[in-house]
Amino acid sequence: MPAGKEPEPGAFARAVSDEIRHALTRHRTSGAQLAGMIGRSKSYVSKRLRNESSFTANDVEAICRVLGENLLQLLTRAIRSMNGR
Repeated sequence: MPAGKEPEPGAFARAVSDEIRHALTRHRTSGAQLAGMIGRSKSYVSKRLRNESSFTANDVEAICRVLGENLLQLLTRAIRSMNGR
């Protein structure tokens, strides 16, 4: 892989992003609002919500904290969605 190029998000990263989008819908929060809440730029969050890049573990932890989501439950839903359950 060329230096500076991120790998494409894998199935798990895409499933986590999907769950974050669902959480945003439940909390009636936009990606732009989320960016401000976690101290990231709008473009940073937008790229990850569009599955162009992956959220980091620290991002997911911060997102769950600011939205009041249970981290383990969010990750479990992501895993189950990958397995079609």
